[in-house]
Amino acid sequence: MNIDFLLQQRLVCVAVIDRPDDAVPLAQALLAGGLNCIEVTFRTAGAAEAIARIRKARPDAIVGAGTLLTADHVNKAVAAGAQFGVSPGLSEAVSRAAHDAKLPLFPGVITPSEIMRALDLGWQHLKFFPAEAFGGVNALKALAGPFGHTGVKFIPTGGITAANLPNYLALPQVAAVGGSWMAEKKLIAEKNWPKITALTAEAMKVIAAAKA
Repeated sequence: MNIDFLLQQRLVCVAVIDRPDDAVPLAQALLAGGLNCIEVTFRTAGAAEAIARIRKARPDAIVGAGTLLTADHVNKAVAAGAQFGVSPGLSEAVSRAAHDAKLPLFPGVITPSEIMRALDLGWQHLKFFPAEAFGGVNALKALAGPFGHTGVKFIPTGGITAANLPNYLALPQVAAVGGSWMAEKKLIAEKNWPKITALTAEAMKVIAAAKA
């Protein structure tokens, strides 16, 4: 799938879903708020099933698999129907599995050396994680110097909130932003779908303003 299409809304909801039964209601809440892109992290036993359920029930959603730490994770994500993959770091085994499966992958990087290695492995859209802990917007501005001409784009994730979202969206090297504030575990556990929809709608307004 085309990367630009995957990230066209410039926001990815990073969700930890403990119960697969919550997967479709969560996707519906996000879609109601105007967001179609969700990353289901492989931090729970039900992650693959959650992805499969969303893909079946809501084909209008774009569903990826996050926290891919091994080649086995990649294979399970692909089998579940994931349309993209995200890893917190840079693993050659994960990279090979994603290339073999033709799965778009956003490997995690934080240093210039990791960015160079990711480019060598054939990836241009990179997760910048953990963003706020490692310099945030200022770090990304600095990295634009040596890497701006390479076509590399970043998806900063980690510590991003509705308050600092505009600062990241203003950077031309930021393709999209990953965040969990609109669908935190507590909100999912409480099945507070209206609150998730409201927070998502607020974020989409910020994105619309950034595009204007």
